Amino acid sequence: MSDLVSLLRSEVSQAVKQLYALDVPPQAVLLNPTRKEFEGDWTVVVFPFTKAARKAPEQIGRELGAILQQKLPQVSSFNVIKGFLNLSLAEEFWKEFLLKEALDERFGTFPATGKKIVVEFSSPNTNKPLHLGHIRNIFLGWSISRILETTGNEVIKVQIVNDRGIAICRSMLAWQKFGNGETPESSGMKGDHLVGKYYVEFARRFDEEYQKWQGSTEAEEVYRSRKQEGESREAFFKRYKDDYFNEFSPLGAEAREMLRKWEAGDPEVLELWRMMNDWVLEGFEETYGKLGVHFDKLYFESDTYLLGKAIVEEGLAKGVLKRDGKRVWIDLENIGLAEKTIIKSDGTSTYTSQDLGTARLRYQDFKFDRMIYVVGDEQISHFQSLFEILKRLGEPYAEGLYHLAYGMVDLPHGRMKSREGTVVDADDLIEEVIAVARQNAQERGELAELSPEEQEAIIRKIGMAALKFFIIKVQPRRRMIFNPEESVDLQGQTGPYIQNAYVRIRSVLRKAENRTLEAANAYGPLQDLEKQLLQLLFQYPETLQAAAQDYDPSHLANYCYNLAKTYHKFYHDHPILQAESEAARAFRLVLCRAVAPTLQKGMDLLGIEMPEKM
Repeated sequence: MSDLVSLLRSEVSQAVKQLYALDVPPQAVLLNPTRKEFEGDWTVVVFPFTKAARKAPEQIGRELGAILQQKLPQVSSFNVIKGFLNLSLAEEFWKEFLLKEALDERFGTFPATGKKIVVEFSSPNTNKPLHLGHIRNIFLGWSISRILETTGNEVIKVQIVNDRGIAICRSMLAWQKFGNGETPESSGMKGDHLVGKYYVEFARRFDEEYQKWQGSTEAEEVYRSRKQEGESREAFFKRYKDDYFNEFSPLGAEAREMLRKWEAGDPEVLELWRMMNDWVLEGFEETYGKLGVHFDKLYFESDTYLLGKAIVEEGLAKGVLKRDGKRVWIDLENIGLAEKTIIKSDGTSTYTSQDLGTARLRYQDFKFDRMIYVVGDEQISHFQSLFEILKRLGEPYAEGLYHLAYGMVDLPHGRMKSREGTVVDADDLIEEVIAVARQNAQERGELAELSPEEQEAIIRKIGMAALKFFIIKVQPRRRMIFNPEESVDLQGQTGPYIQNAYVRIRSVLRKAENRTLEAANAYGPLQDLEKQLLQLLFQYPETLQAAAQDYDPSHLANYCYNLAKTYHKFYHDHPILQAESEAARAFRLVLCRAVAPTLQKGMDLLGIEMPEKM
């Protein structure tokens, strides 16, 4: 029955061949759910057939509709509006679908594809806590992993922890110089928060140093010799800040020396690095636990940053890469990019060389068919370059790489900046939304009869639903503004709104626990909202497939919202336990039994738990 869409496409394909001698493969037939303002269940777009048929779209629609109604007992009627053929399905079809398929616990699951997919997400730096930007990354990576799993794929969830480099040394140096031996235990802070505190402290001290230097004779000479024509002092020194770090800054020199010692294996620096990294990693695990995510394998940049050098040598031998002194580069003009440096002029690795090595290592580990990188859209050109280089090198997995790019998350007052301490910390955000959920629950008083432990468990589910759904409902490519007040609004297009629909259904079903439902098959005619619920239920598997194909969990998030919204309307407009007949009561209870698990399964794939009470 779930093959109806395939059947309709196949029959349309045969009909246009019969009527117009036109070869249209079934998969090319445009078939969509009928829009709510029109009568029908499925709509065939007939415009693509007009040229070959040499007929008006309306006539084509009528001719196709007549054949489909004649051949398919599932089609009860049709109407044509311009170039759209709207097909209505028989009530018997919908009742059979509900009773035989939608109630099956396997509804919405797919057979194994035999495909293995690696999904990389989160991948934080060990110099600061997880923040709001990471949260969007994590929710996207987790939900698309779950969606790919339920559509039949074997999924391996990985992250690469960026635990080396100059940014890490900034935190280490600041703790060494200004920390006075402070530890997570002595401070009462999570380890990642403590290390992040010293990352911000380094930036503060460096800004003070830079500000003071700008009044020196040395700074004046640099300004006069390097300024651009007409450039003000303010504009120049804003632009010159990174160069100052590398050329004149005492703190910068100390940080670079620490990095040099790390790369040389200095025992004291490595001991400090391991201690602070352990603090951060322990803090990350605690946050991941709150978010309900885990990984199958962790990679560490400290282990992989040299892996790409062997691949670089292979590329040089094949003539794919070019060398100027120590610098290794490639011309990517064919894909609209400029020269790409693979190895710097001082012989050190770039992120591209590291990613070359890590990609090969993962293929050796898992022999994947596809690998998805969940990384912000500011890295689009990086991944375009990486994938092109791997293709030219002839890597067997190169065609299976995909960058799931997503837009950055801004605050209402501007961009987040880790160095300035203006980020929305993930742990603080989690507690904020839970606190609002707790306040709302206390005001309603509906959980008062439960134990404090039960209340807290439900409140946490509500708070996490508010946070996760707010992020996931936005199409990944769109840049978004995170407004804390909107994110914790428990009404409207929110996770708690969907949870409330589920709670309503569970309450109804508990009250009807001992009622028999045999009369459901005798019910009719279907009411409009009942049919809308059936149409939405029917679209669930197709929605999952679309979300998996597009790597876009917002398809599923908005589907769950529409299903919940339609149920709320149905609940308001049609009595269930006090229905007008035994058949109506039985049918509506069966409908409830189908909607509840579909909501639960859909939200679970988004990482959202459903409470029994709210």
